[in-house]
Amino acid sequence: MTSPTSLYLLRHAEVEPRYQRVFGGRIDMDLSERGHEQASALANYLGNRRFDAFYASPMKRVQQTLKPFQASPTNPGATTTAPHPAPVILPGLREVDFGDWTGLGWEDVRTRFQVSAFQWLHLLEQAAIPNSECAGTFRSRVEPCVRQILADHPGQSVAVACHGGTIRMILSILLDVPFSKTAAFEIDYASLTVVQHTAHKTEIQLLNFTPWRDLQ
Repeated sequence: MTSPTSLYLLRHAEVEPRYQRVFGGRIDMDLSERGHEQASALANYLGNRRFDAFYASPMKRVQQTLKPFQASPTNPGATTTAPHPAPVILPGLREVDFGDWTGLGWEDVRTRFQVSAFQWLHLLEQAAIPNSECAGTFRSRVEPCVRQILADHPGQSVAVACHGGTIRMILSILLDVPFSKTAAFEIDYASLTVVQHTAHKTEIQLLNFTPWRDLQ
């Protein structure tokens, strides 16, 4: 019997204040001061975990989240104790492009477009956000990354650092549920979700665990 592949899905830490509660999407923003602390807590929690491979979005907020994971002479502040593989950058793991919503807060969306921003998953699925990626287009760039990772690492443990929307899409793909149904899951900053996958089934082992909050 083939051992499952374990995917450790890591969301980036809290972003700088001006982009909080905003549809950031393609904006390449920094972490906040608190975000750097969250990233350290996440790296510390996973410090003894040995991954066979590590993949990441190229966006700045993800790369800054990973800094505490990478111990080196030039990064003495790393909190990890296990030598993690250097992250392989996959452009397909970047966050969804929100089109005309980019840079807008939730109330701005309601005022300008007369829709509830809480329905963003459904609206992406319906291609109803002007000039955005629809859910189908988003899936078409995320799914090849997921399938290649699974093909290359059968029975291994793999970390995937990316974004809230991207993690939702990965769950949608692996659980075979509509993208909009992932509204039932919370994916917080600097959270960890663990999925075990075989050719026959996918199981969520851990959902939205936040060491920076839950271990205080």
